[in-house]
Amino acid sequence: MSFFKNLKDIYRKVSEVENTIYNGKQDYLEIYERNLQLEKEIEERTRELNIANKRMLTLQHIWDMMNASRPLQSVLETIVNSIQGELGYLHCNIIKKCEEENEIYLKVLAQSNDSSIKRVDKLIKSPIQTRKLVYNPDSIYAKSAQTKQIEQTLDIGGTLKSVAPDVSDDIIKEIVDGSPSKSIINIPLFARSSHFGWFNVFSSRKELTTGETDFLAMFAQQIEMAITIAGLFEDVKAQAVTDGLTGLYNRRYFEEYLKKEVTRALRQKQPFSIVGLDLDHLKQINDKYGHAYGDLAIKTVAEVLKKNARSIDTAARMGGEEFNVILPGVDSNGAMIAAERIRKALEEEKLDTINHVTASIGVATFLEHSDNIEEILELTDQAMYQSKRNGRNQVTLAKPISETSWQDIAINTFIDILSKHNIPVEKSTADDIKNRLTNPQNEAPKDALYTAADMLTQTYNPLHHSGTVKSKVLLAVSLAKRFDLSKKDIDNLRIAVLLYDIGNLMLPSNLLQKTTPLTEEERNKIKEHPIIAAREILKPISDVQDVIPIIEHHHENWDGSGYPAKIAREEIPMTSQIILIVDAYFALIAPRTYRAELTPKQAIEIIKQDSGKKWNAALVQEFVTLVDIDG
Repeated sequence: MSFFKNLKDIYRKVSEVENTIYNGKQDYLEIYERNLQLEKEIEERTRELNIANKRMLTLQHIWDMMNASRPLQSVLETIVNSIQGELGYLHCNIIKKCEEENEIYLKVLAQSNDSSIKRVDKLIKSPIQTRKLVYNPDSIYAKSAQTKQIEQTLDIGGTLKSVAPDVSDDIIKEIVDGSPSKSIINIPLFARSSHFGWFNVFSSRKELTTGETDFLAMFAQQIEMAITIAGLFEDVKAQAVTDGLTGLYNRRYFEEYLKKEVTRALRQKQPFSIVGLDLDHLKQINDKYGHAYGDLAIKTVAEVLKKNARSIDTAARMGGEEFNVILPGVDSNGAMIAAERIRKALEEEKLDTINHVTASIGVATFLEHSDNIEEILELTDQAMYQSKRNGRNQVTLAKPISETSWQDIAINTFIDILSKHNIPVEKSTADDIKNRLTNPQNEAPKDALYTAADMLTQTYNPLHHSGTVKSKVLLAVSLAKRFDLSKKDIDNLRIAVLLYDIGNLMLPSNLLQKTTPLTEEERNKIKEHPIIAAREILKPISDVQDVIPIIEHHHENWDGSGYPAKIAREEIPMTSQIILIVDAYFALIAPRTYRAELTPKQAIEIIKQDSGKKWNAALVQEFVTLVDIDG
């Protein structure tokens, strides 16, 4: 019995050992299986992390490109190639929705450079990026644009057929059968609250995960931001060269384009013409009907110019109611025909309330009237004012430069002053100036006048820069046109700008160049220079009697605090007011013995501070606008 009892004990102990080993084996097996599962999860998470990292790098790459201000086309091409190459999609493209003459169509703006698209282009026998694709209101494109949601389709053939219905079914089948793509993911794009187009991804997978959808949505937002930034950049660029009211080019663009046209004309020895147009009676329209109708009249001129211009012509709004048109390759006869066509078209245009408007037009031709472009602009201007003086609503051809009168008056005045020794200028300087005025070699008469005025100014102000007088004249004339001054007033203004400071020649040089504060007696002495210029130097010269009042009052302030007569407001000639503000501006941006020159922006701010006091507020407003246009 003890034997069987011992055997039982041994069996029991063996069973206990077997159970212990079995349970341990199960524990080890469970641990092993858990490790396998954990390794699989780690591998999956690592893969997801790598994908997320690639996505973030791609998004960062796009952001860096946008901050680098690269052109939109370049950014979009890099975007589609980035997502196609880095994230494993087979093909990507960005399609824009275009509207033109009541037609809606699609255009591929950018596409990834891959074997898939090369194969498609070869099969359809033309690059798909050059095609005008069809917009089908029943397509996935219309659906995603309407829902503003990402859409996926497995019908690749049907989607291709919807945008290119001219491609045969056999070709579509060959494209689909030979492609590893299993689905198209279509993401609508919106920029500045408007539907722009779509971002398309061709995927080798049929399923679209939530994570992938979230990423593509985020990716699309970056594309939208790139498009928005590029659109804003283009808007700013356009605003820099176009007039906001009319959509025509502005003065800045006109002047830059004119330089290129002059170079071309001289190289090809081919003339071009400029048509200058000034809207008649704009002030009366504004006063009678309001500025809204004045703007309507200005926009009407612009529309007429657009309708009657050739594709190679360049029309610009120069400021206010003044416009210029460049006619490349057109002589004066052709330009007169074109100008008359514009005049007639404008006269026949019917407008709300004001019925119709007219314009005074001038024409001048480069290489025919002059080979100096500044003279051509001047001649165009003079012809335009001749049309106004003769009754408006007509076209006048410019006269040759030799027939202009204000230059002759100014030249004769300088020679008279220098010859009769009315001013204390060294003989050598006087002879040099007279020689320049009477025997201009490579200078036009007008440029000789500017040089003469600069040389005289430098005799009492060594810091004066050559070319300043010319800049003053051009700015003063542009400002005068804003106030619809007559040609006679503008011609007198030109002469006055050349002569208004000539009285300074009669003052002691040490007084004008003094670096310490002036005494009351010294200030009173300097205030005499307008009277000296007007009465002692210019009064004996009969041709400039109309100019004398302009110079005499060019230091009168709007509020009556100026000198010498202390007149105020409308009592001050507008031409005198113009000289005062132009002179002040150039004095501020020029160096002085007691201070450095200011920037144009600083000078403008100082002038603004005295608006309504030293200056007529309306004059300041126009002056600031004009300097901004010209700057």
